[in-house]
Order: sequence, then structure tokens, then C-alpha cells
Amino acid sequence: MPAILTVDDSRAVRTIVGKQVRELGFDVLEAEDGIQGLQVLSESSVDLVLLDVTMPNMDGPTMLQKMREGGNKTPVIMLTSESKRTIVAGAMKQGINDYILKPFKPEELRAKVLSVLQGEPGADSIGSDAAPAPTAAETAATVAPSSGPATTPAGGRFCDVLVVDDMENVHKKLRSMLPPHVSLNAYTSAAQALAACREKVFKVVLIDTEIPDVNSTVLAQQVRVLQPHAAILALSLRTANDAAGEVKDQGFDSVLFKPFRPETIDDFMQAYFDNQDFLQVEDNVLKMAPFTGKADRVDRFFRQLHAVYREALEKVAAACYDEVVLDLGSPPGEADKLAKFVIEVAERSKEFGMTLSLVGPEPARKAMAGFTETKELRFFPSVQEARAGG
Repeated sequence: MPAILTVDDSRAVRTIVGKQVRELGFDVLEAEDGIQGLQVLSESSVDLVLLDVTMPNMDGPTMLQKMREGGNKTPVIMLTSESKRTIVAGAMKQGINDYILKPFKPEELRAKVLSVLQGEPGADSIGSDAAPAPTAAETAATVAPSSGPATTPAGGRFCDVLVVDDMENVHKKLRSMLPPHVSLNAYTSAAQALAACREKVFKVVLIDTEIPDVNSTVLAQQVRVLQPHAAILALSLRTANDAAGEVKDQGFDSVLFKPFRPETIDDFMQAYFDNQDFLQVEDNVLKMAPFTGKADRVDRFFRQLHAVYREALEKVAAACYDEVVLDLGSPPGEADKLAKFVIEVAERSKEFGMTLSLVGPEPARKAMAGFTETKELRFFPSVQEARAGG
């Protein structure tokens, strides 16, 4: 009977994965980290590895690297959160067959497992529907970022922004206003854009509402099928009557007005890119990004956190965790603002039926001990100890 190895430090995730895999008729082997995973592979023959990204002792990418360096070509599906897109991009080069975003639905897991085992195209195998050759302007607008944490090479599997607009100057203007580390692919036709969506993963898709001979609403629906995790925005003239309301009725998530203005591009970046670094989600851990800005950026830092934590908690709750761990990292020295944020997270966690534990440095622990609402929360020096204590 075919066997599948699930490597994850979360017992809850291994239980969920094991249940779904057994229902498909496979044997299940388990490992808590990369070291144990490699040991299992040395002792047993498996047909597929379901590999978590973040684990103690040895993480998923390191285990994958050691597998491939040792000549082990067992198919691998990587389990990751959206905030780990760059890690998946690196894993693509080492030869993963597909990936699954956490939290995942059981039917999604089963479909991915069967697809890889049956040899169907996955994340590292691009289908036969190639995109038509781009125009010179499209080639110029398709930019390979030079560096940065959220970048991938042009022509690679991941790209930050896809623009569909029949006017080539729109592509050039947007490229000039976006930060260099944000990768962008741009096309003038719906056919080229759809072909790209079959080959790549995009974070944001921008579709002009006035493309000749193209129903933008239908195009947005087609893109959503191919890019279920992407935000899909309409490009619309600022003079349009109630454009924001109209595009949402048509199935778009939001609107980006033309002509572009610096303040609207800043809002766009804040909504779809800056946030991904403020609060990362991995299993039941919410990790705050370290604060490295100036004092006048503290308010913006906490506004970003307040804007994203609810969705992050929903992901943890959807994965059926009883406890959520908030890793404070290196927070700003504003104790009152930190306490206010922690209080909101604790209250929202309670609504989901989850308890909250905190992880952070000693100054943060002392700060939280100074507030009535937070002094009773459990505080740990590391995520590992928080999980053990839970």
C-alpha cells in the first residue's frame, strides 16, 4: 500500500493530514521535524512527503535541501502560510511538486495528494498552455526584481502584480511608481493574462474596466477561478460615478483609480504588500514583525497590526487550534499601544474559543504585567516553550 510521510511539528496538523490521507487508502508515517523526517526516509519507502515549512531543530526547506542533495527524489508537497511565499519560491528550485496554503480545506489536500501521485502537473510542472509571446512593451513591463523579501525572478512561478490593460503606458506608469522589489507582469490582452494565470501565482491582479472587446467582469471571474488566493482589483477612471461601489457589485475586491497618484499607490502598497510583513501566521503562531522604524512610525505600525490580526486569528481558528500564540518579537517601546493591541487580540481569541499566550523579551513581559487586562496572560520567552506550556 502506498505510504505518505507527514512532517509537521503540530500534532493537530499531523492528525488532520493523517485522517484525510488514510481515507484515500494510504498508509501514514509521521515526523515532528526535519531531522525525524530524514530518519524516516532512511528507514522506510514512501511515495510522497507532506512537508511543513517552520519547525524546530530542522525546518522544511532544510530537510528538502538535504533530501535532494542526497539523491532522494520523493515527491514533496509543502505546507505553508501565505506570508511564506518567498520560501516556497526557493523550494520550487529545489524541486517541490506542489504547495498548500494553511489553513487548507480537506478536499484541497486530497486533490493535491492525488494530483501529485497520479503525475498531473503541479507547482513545478507548468502546463502546455503557454502564454502568447509578449509585445516589446509587455517585455519591458515584466520586471525581474533585483532583491527583497517578496520577490521572484521574472518568468518564475510567483509574481506580485498582474496588470491587464490595453494601454501600454499604464503598465509603464505603474511600474515606475511601484517599489523596485515588487515584481510586475503586464499584458494588453485577456488571452495573454489568462495564460499567465495558468502558469504563475499572483498576489494582486489589476484589470482595466474598459478593454476593447473584453467583458472585464467575466475576465475577473475567470481570473478568480485560476487565482483563488489573489486580490482582484479594477482599474477605473477617477471620474466614474461611484466606481468603488460598482466594481464590488461586479465581483472585484476593490478599485485602483487612474491616473495613478502617489498617495493612492501608497495606500495600495499598504493594503496588499506592507501588511504581509506586519503579522505572519504559521500554524497557531502569530508573529509580529520587529519594529525598526522611527518614533513617528509607531502609530502606523499598530494601525497595520489592528488591520490584519482579525483575519490572522480566523486562519488559526479555522485550523481548529485551541490556543493561539502571539509572538511580540521586538515591539516598539510604547507600552500602552502594545497593551491595547494585545487586549484586542485576547478578546477576539476568546470569541473564537481560543486562549492566548504571549512570547517576547523581558521588557515586553514587564510592560504587559503593568496593565490589569494583560498581567494574567501567560508569557513565555520562546515559541517552543509557549507550545510546551500550552
